[in-house]
Amino acid sequence: MTPGLPPAGGGKAAVLLVNLGSPEAPTRQALRAYLGEFLSDRRVVGLPRLLWWPLLHLVILNVRPRRSAEKYAKVWLEEGAPLVVHTERQAKLLRGYLGQAGLGHVSVAWAMRYGEPGVAGVLDRLKEEGCARILVLPLYPQYSASTTASVLDAVRAWQRRNPGAARIETIEGFHDDAGYIAALAAGIQASWMANGRPDKLVMSFHGLPRASIAQGDPYHDQCLASGRLLADALGLTEKDYAITFQSRFGPAEWLQPYTQETLESLARSGVARVDVVCPGFVADCLETLEEIAIEGKAAFLAAGGREFRFIPCLNERHEWIDALADLARRPLAG
Repeated sequence: MTPGLPPAGGGKAAVLLVNLGSPEAPTRQALRAYLGEFLSDRRVVGLPRLLWWPLLHLVILNVRPRRSAEKYAKVWLEEGAPLVVHTERQAKLLRGYLGQAGLGHVSVAWAMRYGEPGVAGVLDRLKEEGCARILVLPLYPQYSASTTASVLDAVRAWQRRNPGAARIETIEGFHDDAGYIAALAAGIQASWMANGRPDKLVMSFHGLPRASIAQGDPYHDQCLASGRLLADALGLTEKDYAITFQSRFGPAEWLQPYTQETLESLARSGVARVDVVCPGFVADCLETLEEIAIEGKAAFLAAGGREFRFIPCLNERHEWIDALADLARRPLAG
């Protein structure tokens, strides 16, 4: 955490939750705009612009938006993109939980790193509302340069344009936070109470190119640590669970083992039932609802598995909002 919040009474305070983002609609045009912003971030794709720009604009943005739009259409909610819907609900609940903790004067806002509402626009609004103290909380439990650091880039860019506008503190991850781990465990246990236990629990985290880990990104180690803590909270042995990585993109080697290949291998080896949980996502989104709950299930069953169950993300679970409130309460109370 970076120091900087003034003492209590030093001005109106706010918490800003930030997640990755979603397109405005499950359409090719909306996906082209969203992917163009996302894939233009140097934190996401670090290739030299001279190489990446022609590939992005001449190939990827002419091919991928249609395919991605079809995937989004499968999981789109009446209220909008699942990630946006859940993040907005989390923010509303968080304000109530902070109020119950004696912090009813603290505003709670939410933003998306890519798409709308954008980080800069929401910070502008908080500034206009007189917020002198802002706690920025990226909703990524495990830190990586391509997610958490990218949010911080956007915040610092706003600060450079608005010097002295507000004191900003950031929470840069919570992969081993006791409340976060307990909330994950509670969701899994509730599913098991209703549906029984699987032969294997697969914990699927979002992948990263292996090269980023070689450059010192702590993401991989933090995913493994979260997985072990969750296994301990559930009383699992090493044979009861597997930690895997999903959402591979491009020809480069990414973190392994890959989720889909693991699911297929488990099915071929005689594992009849798997449950999959995605601890790196605090809200359900395309990567969980389509890639895991639809594609992952199809791959497991096609390879000979009998039963596949996706355990929803934390979303609006009481235990998670309580943990989120505790994460925010610590610096705000200082």
